[in-house]
Amino acid sequence: MACGCRRSAAGRWRRSPTSRCGPAMCGSSPTPSPELTSPRLIKSHLPYRFLPSDLHNGDSKVIYMARNPKDLVVSYYQFHRSLRTMSYRGTFQEFCRRFMNDKLGYGSWFEHVQEFWEHRMDSNVLFLKYEDMHRDLVTMVEQLARFLGVSCDKTQLEALTEHCHQLVDQCCNAEALPVGRGRVGLWKDIFTVSMNEKFDLVYKQKMGKCDLTFDFYL
Repeated sequence: MACGCRRSAAGRWRRSPTSRCGPAMCGSSPTPSPELTSPRLIKSHLPYRFLPSDLHNGDSKVIYMARNPKDLVVSYYQFHRSLRTMSYRGTFQEFCRRFMNDKLGYGSWFEHVQEFWEHRMDSNVLFLKYEDMHRDLVTMVEQLARFLGVSCDKTQLEALTEHCHQLVDQCCNAEALPVGRGRVGLWKDIFTVSMNEKFDLVYKQKMGKCDLTFDFYL
């Protein structure tokens, strides 16, 4: 999730309100700072309820990007494995079990995504899906431009889309990232049949009352 915040009476934010602690430990607002000019971009993993009050009041804009949880948990596992600070050496099966039981560092993905989904109709919230970016990047870029109030002509839009295509390709390129963490359908390379069945059951239990849907294939 990324949020572009405008200048407010409370000052300007020093840095992204992110940390490796769980959501229950991250309730404080980011530190005000005078050196960042407006407009500015802040990346955050905080759940909606812990975001600064400016975001709840509609004074700033929030862009939330959701990814199908099967691909997400595989990418998240590889991310943990790649960082020395994480030092995770368990199996994917163990990691996935922790994900399903809400036992990872940032708390419950299921609660996190549903909380933002409930605010998708707020005028200052844009809820996007990662798979839609792969399916139709041009439409998503246009959607972002409208939401942010940015005007761009056809040539600028084409150049911006091409640049975004290159970034997406880099994330999905096995040479750039050994595990190809950015591609859609990544989970099929590592999930076993039994793991998939268990995941589907947990997903249905935790998301059954929510009308949010995801594409697991493209």
